[in-house]
Amino acid sequence: MQRIVKFLLLSGLSIFVFSCKENEREKQLDARERSLSEKENIFAQKEAEFEALLKMRDSLYTKKSDSVIVPTWPTEILGKWNGKVICTESTCSDYVIGDQRTDVWEFVNDSLQTSVNVYSNNNLVRTYAGKLENNEIKLNFKTDSTATKLVDMNILLNEISPEKIRGKRRITVNNNCSAVFSVELVRPSK
Repeated sequence: MQRIVKFLLLSGLSIFVFSCKENEREKQLDARERSLSEKENIFAQKEAEFEALLKMRDSLYTKKSDSVIVPTWPTEILGKWNGKVICTESTCSDYVIGDQRTDVWEFVNDSLQTSVNVYSNNNLVRTYAGKLENNEIKLNFKTDSTATKLVDMNILLNEISPEKIRGKRRITVNNNCSAVFSVELVRPSK
């Protein structure tokens, strides 16, 4: 009989301990479930904010592409040209009448603007912002206000044909001297 009592006591104790552990596990699972539910709610809010931002971005791009026309160079102008620049007038000591320079000029389009890159010995020397208006090409380059030498270059190319482009470049240095150059661009032979 003692054996049966011991067995029943041990069984009862085991059931009690097991049920306590089970109760503790249940509490842990409930806490995990609540934590997971909170995280899901936070994630759902962030996802909704992200979706709203995507819609706003897309609407801005749509409005921008509908209302803004990005300029491009015509195919007849686009690409590389051999350039020859000769100084014709000067009040600057840096530029002497008769000085000449040969470079490669490349008319390029990007997603924002039309521009012209000028290369000397395969090195990029300068990039002009440009536009085509009334059958004239207008190019501009200006150093920023922190430069020690303030240079403003304006080019007007008003003689345009499929094989040759001509015009003038005016350079102003530190707002106290200027120089004028003739510009001639010729399509390289293929």
